Amino acid sequence: MIEILRWFASATTIVAAILVATNVSAKVSGLGFVVFTVASVAWITIGILDEEPALTIQNIVLTAINLFGVYRYILRPALTGKDPQET
Repeated sequence: MIEILRWFASATTIVAAILVATNVSAKVSGLGFVVFTVASVAWITIGILDEEPALTIQNIVLTAINLFGVYRYILRPALTGKDPQET
């Protein structure tokens, strides 16, 4: 089971990186941050199950960063109507 979770986490991390790196649109980048968040949660689970505190802590921090990306690219534009590319 843990091996499947590792492959899932790896695959979702790769997909998220591609989505963000392509910079096609704010919506695609926002989707990338959603996928990154899912991947980070998977990595946190792996870190806990494997008793790897460094992996766990790293992905807790990355989850917070990814959630900021979700806010910036998806939630804030929906709530304020502002373009995520604006500062």
